[in-house]
Amino acid sequence: MSSTVLPDGLPRGLRDQAWLGEEWRRWLDDLPRLAAEVVGEWQLRPDGAPMHGFCSLVLPVRTAAGRPAALKLGLPDEDTAQEHLALRHWGGRGAVELLRADPARRALLLERLHREDLHELGDLQACEVAAGLYARLHVPAPASMVRLPDRVGRWLDELASLPRDAPLPRRFVEQALAHGRDLVTDPGGTGTLVHGDLHYANVLAADREAWLVIDPQPLNGDPHYEVAPLLWNRWDEVVATGDVRTAVRRRFHTVVDAAGLDEDRARAWVVVREVLNAQWALADAERAGRPPGAAEREVVTRVVSVVKAVGE
Repeated sequence: MSSTVLPDGLPRGLRDQAWLGEEWRRWLDDLPRLAAEVVGEWQLRPDGAPMHGFCSLVLPVRTAAGRPAALKLGLPDEDTAQEHLALRHWGGRGAVELLRADPARRALLLERLHREDLHELGDLQACEVAAGLYARLHVPAPASMVRLPDRVGRWLDELASLPRDAPLPRRFVEQALAHGRDLVTDPGGTGTLVHGDLHYANVLAADREAWLVIDPQPLNGDPHYEVAPLLWNRWDEVVATGDVRTAVRRRFHTVVDAAGLDEDRARAWVVVREVLNAQWALADAERAGRPPGAAEREVVTRVVSVVKAVGE
């Protein structure tokens, strides 16, 4: 997304993420220096206004040969650590092409895509497009890719420690823990490279193909893990239908049917991922030194709505 660019060259929307903690503040403070350093080293030329995602700066650039490209600088956390590996493994098949990478600095030079994403389509058509990309992306995972059960197992341990009086219905916490523990101990839960964060804004229009994915948070895991983000994004459209249950179920069944997934397994992963999102929202408030506010209550309300919809 784009937003007002500050004097230090960062979009305001990205700089505003500093409230998330000291790690974010240090990264944001150093980002202008890092961007200038990589642009110089890689002989890139700025070619448009800076953009940003939730945790990345994206600079439109041209290479020394004049090729349009995009320089992405991501927050150095576990979600971005293996992004370059997934993009190399896909080799541009269904995904943005990786031109150059410096993993230690989370610097990726990518082919230039268009700004249009799946928000341009109706939500059910967009779900079909995303589900159609699964077949391209869900290939055997590289041996070095982090295993989904290992990461989710840690997240479940954190969820289990959530206080019983937390503003999240305990029955949903227990349901997520039960589903999650079954899924992470299932030997069929690994072997496939999954994107991990495949939602509407992470699929962009392109020249060489109609749509390509960006911004993977890749894992060696289970294809059924992919469905949940297509349910919780574009939430205002779900609410606007006046029938949240039906709108969520339509998305869920559209993705499951288009991708040929197992409905029960996809449902279990939706429950796990939704409840974990609620826990992380509550943890963000705690990290910011304040009680849960309107934003966190909104997340919990959405979680309850989605879990109820797919479970009925």
